[in-house]
Amino acid sequence: MIVNQQSLRGIYTGFNIIFAKAFDETKPLYDRVATVVPSITGEESYKWLGTIPMMREWIGDRQIKSLTASDYTIKNKDFEVTVGVPRNDIEDDRIGLYSPSIQSLGQSAALHPDELVFVLLPGGFTNKCYDGMPFFSDAHKVGKKTISNKGTAKLSPESYAAARSAIMSMTDEHGKPLKIIPDLLVTGPALEGESRKILLADQIDGTTNVLKGTAEPLVVPDLAGYDSMWFLLCTKKPVKPLIYQERQKPKFVTMVADNDENVFMRKEFLYGADSRGNAGYAFWQMAYGSDGSAQ
Repeated sequence: MIVNQQSLRGIYTGFNIIFAKAFDETKPLYDRVATVVPSITGEESYKWLGTIPMMREWIGDRQIKSLTASDYTIKNKDFEVTVGVPRNDIEDDRIGLYSPSIQSLGQSAALHPDELVFVLLPGGFTNKCYDGMPFFSDAHKVGKKTISNKGTAKLSPESYAAARSAIMSMTDEHGKPLKIIPDLLVTGPALEGESRKILLADQIDGTTNVLKGTAEPLVVPDLAGYDSMWFLLCTKKPVKPLIYQERQKPKFVTMVADNDENVFMRKEFLYGADSRGNAGYAFWQMAYGSDGSAQ
C-alpha cells in the first residue's frame, strides 16, 4: 500500500468505525450505581450534598434547605489509551492485524468509568465524602445523632438483613424517615454464590428464604481481590450513591502526519482514545458497606 494522505484517511475511517462499534456494543456497569453528572469546567462543587430535602407541614415561614452545607469538590482528570502501528505494516498491507487492537481501544474506553466508579466502594472505608467522614463510617453526624453505614460482618442472610434494616431506618436531622429502600447488593466474583443464594434461592438450609427478591445481585469484575467486601445500595432515588463526572466523552484520535515526531523518528502511526472526567461520592445514606473482616 502506498502511504499517503488518502490511504491514511481510509485507515482512519475504518479504525474509527471499528472503535465506535466496539464502544457502543460494550455494556459497562457504572451507571447502575452512579449518577452521571455532565461537567463544564475543570472541577465541580457539590454543595447540594449537604442534605436530603423532605416535605413537611407548612407552619409559619418556609424552612429553606441551604445548599452551602458541603464544599465537596470533584476534580476532572485526563485519561488516554494508545496503540502504535508501524509504517512498514501499512506499506505491506498488514493493517488488518490491528483491528483487534482498535476493538480493544473501544472496549477499554467504554469500560473505563467502571474502573473509576467501583474502586470508590472499597476505598469508601477510608476516603472521605461530603460530611468529612469516610463514606462508610460509624460516626456520621445527622443533627445530634451518630449514624453508622459501616459493618464488619461477613456476607450472610443475617448480615444482609441487618444492613437492609440499617439503611431503611435512616432518618433526617428531625427524626423523619428518609424512606430509603436498598435494591442492589454489590460484590466481587468471590461472593457471587453467597449473594445469589441470599437474593434468588427459594430456600436456605431448608427454610423459606424471606429475603428472596429484596434486592438484585450485581457481581463486578473490578472488585476482584476485595473478596470479603460487600455493599448494599439504594439506586432508585434521583441521586445514586456514587457520582461519575463526565467532562469529555472518549473520542478517537490519531497522530499520522509526516512531521509528527513519532512518524518522523520511529516510523510509527499512533491511534488512541482520550477522555476527561472523574468519580466521587454522593449520599452515604444510600449505601452500606462491610469489609467482612469479622471472625
